[in-house]
Amino acid sequence: MHMVTAPRAATNVEATAVNTIAWLSEPSTTIVVPVYQRQYRWDIGGCEQLLADIRAVGDSAENDRHFIGSILSSAADGAAAGRSAPDSPAADDSELVLIDGQQRITTLMLLIAALHHTVLQDARGGATGSDTEAPAPLAAELERVLVRASGRTKLRPHRAWADVFESVVLDRRDHAGGELRDSRFDDNYAFFRSQVRPAEVPRIWRGLQRLEHVAITLGADANAQQIFESLNSTGEPLRDHELIHNYVLMGLSHEEQREVEEEFWLPIEQNTGEQIAGFWRHYLVMTTGREVVTGGRAVYDVFRQVFPRLDLATLRAHAAEWRAYSEAYRVLLAPEEAPAAEVAQQLGYVNTFGRGSYPLVMRAYADWAAGGSTTDELVATLELLQSLLLRRSVSGLPLDRLIARLCRARHEGPEQLVQAIARITPSDERVRVALKYSELPHAFYVLGRLSGVESIEQLDGLDLEHVVPLAPGEDWSGDGERRWADYSDDEQNSHRALAATLGNLALLEQPLAEGAFDRSFPEKRSFYADSALEPTAALAEHSTWGTAAIAQRTVRLTEEFVRVWPRPALRGIDDDGLTPILDAVKRRGWPRGWEREFDYVEYRGEHWEVYDVKYLFNRIFKRLWADARPSVIAFSADRGGPIYDSRAWNGHWDTLDTDTFLYMGWDSRYMLTALQGVLEEAGIASEVFVKYSYIGAVM
Repeated sequence: MHMVTAPRAATNVEATAVNTIAWLSEPSTTIVVPVYQRQYRWDIGGCEQLLADIRAVGDSAENDRHFIGSILSSAADGAAAGRSAPDSPAADDSELVLIDGQQRITTLMLLIAALHHTVLQDARGGATGSDTEAPAPLAAELERVLVRASGRTKLRPHRAWADVFESVVLDRRDHAGGELRDSRFDDNYAFFRSQVRPAEVPRIWRGLQRLEHVAITLGADANAQQIFESLNSTGEPLRDHELIHNYVLMGLSHEEQREVEEEFWLPIEQNTGEQIAGFWRHYLVMTTGREVVTGGRAVYDVFRQVFPRLDLATLRAHAAEWRAYSEAYRVLLAPEEAPAAEVAQQLGYVNTFGRGSYPLVMRAYADWAAGGSTTDELVATLELLQSLLLRRSVSGLPLDRLIARLCRARHEGPEQLVQAIARITPSDERVRVALKYSELPHAFYVLGRLSGVESIEQLDGLDLEHVVPLAPGEDWSGDGERRWADYSDDEQNSHRALAATLGNLALLEQPLAEGAFDRSFPEKRSFYADSALEPTAALAEHSTWGTAAIAQRTVRLTEEFVRVWPRPALRGIDDDGLTPILDAVKRRGWPRGWEREFDYVEYRGEHWEVYDVKYLFNRIFKRLWADARPSVIAFSADRGGPIYDSRAWNGHWDTLDTDTFLYMGWDSRYMLTALQGVLEEAGIASEVFVKYSYIGAVM
């Protein structure tokens, strides 16, 4: 018979599940942070999550516990401990060198210190300081966690941070002197103090007493670094949806886990497929009405904030909701699965713009599927959403950070959603300007709907046709007489500038597009005439093609554009903060802060860094003096200024040319009225917008 003995290494590692507060409260407990440890770096977000977890377990059943992970330590010796301060006493057997867990233990100590000082201050009627005997029994219990009988803190950072940490925990900062310090200890302690009210201390203390961890203690011969690396494996980290899965099932019995897995989680996975991570992010945006960033564990952290504690009963209710929304998400990913053709069509249209709007669309579709709204109401919402997204794309405005606010508005009611969409949907005037001069975004989608194509799938047999090619060959001609090579540089540049705009684009059936490819306009006309799409067939009615024809067609198609993608009626003009110049606010004098009245100005598609009415007045008149001089002269003659043929009096003047001067001494109200009037005289007032700054908006 052979006797089997345990390997020697096993005697060097002792792992025990312990109650964290009971462990810290032991009179002999002293935890030393070695000098090689990184600096304390938990931020407010981590503290907020820890406090939420503690509150949740404090409110749960008496036998519930919250596991905070493993704490790895070794027996102290002078070299390992690195001595926490110059006057450190000799190490004794009770000291533990903290190898892994410094961040968690330090944060817990700061929270307990905040509780302790809250209790003391409440008992003393608001006084601060630690020179009064602590009231029993709660303050005494808290103090036992923080300090030894000698008065030193149980946790002893190394000398670089010891004084700061101990002054926070022992409340020995220079209050009278107004001492200001920049340290994470101070920041996180201040956060906990701000969050804890005296009446809540027992609740948080109850939660703290339900914390557990695995205490791993190393013997003299253990390889601390190898064990540390094993605990902090460099393997593939869990993704957000995997962390959510574990969080949901953790703590359930095997039978309960199997029930939740089969009845809820597997259907969610089947409905969302490879997009499960996106589903959870979009679900949380929908639920919270807040943006949820990606990266790290951001989605998982938000999930835990929304669902801080899940017992089986509440889990079943929530999981049923998750499953229902995942069914809606499946249809968003594959619109052809929608049971109504009109809804399928609209969902296909929405997908043109990507998945960023899914939080709003998912709730709208799920409500409709559950009978909470009619098909007409759902279609109307999806049409308004498309108008918002397309008009902002046309106008060059960002689409990010819009949907969360719309989710909040929808929660308030249908009318509030319509108004919220209207406020950030560019106006008809702005869209008309953008369609004249800017490249058309989502051209297939836009031209398809304008041409009566009923679904995105039907676009597969069509090509995008540029009537004036993006890069015309030397022999291309718009009238059959003049070759492209004979066009002047200005003519070529103006044609190229409009080549990707609405007026120069059409959809053409692929066989016809192959025949028309690389031909001059007179030769293309017969191919256009054979198209079944009305806007394309209408091109054959033109005998020549150039910038004038493009402009005319743009006007016609733009009117159809604003009909198909309308902006809801809105009291007053917001336009996502962009205000048409004719609706700009008139103010007398130069109010405080006037120098930053605007963030910027948009002038006929140009972005101007103009911050005040005075500068805008000057720039508008100078620009129009160059571009539309007769209008400036007519306006000034009618108004008696602000254009003069001499510097008729002392004041602030600017020069338009050698014989013409612009008076700049008016107040802001007059200047705004004058520049509005001259823009109207020139016929371009609808093409100028101002973006008020925060200061300008509140003046």
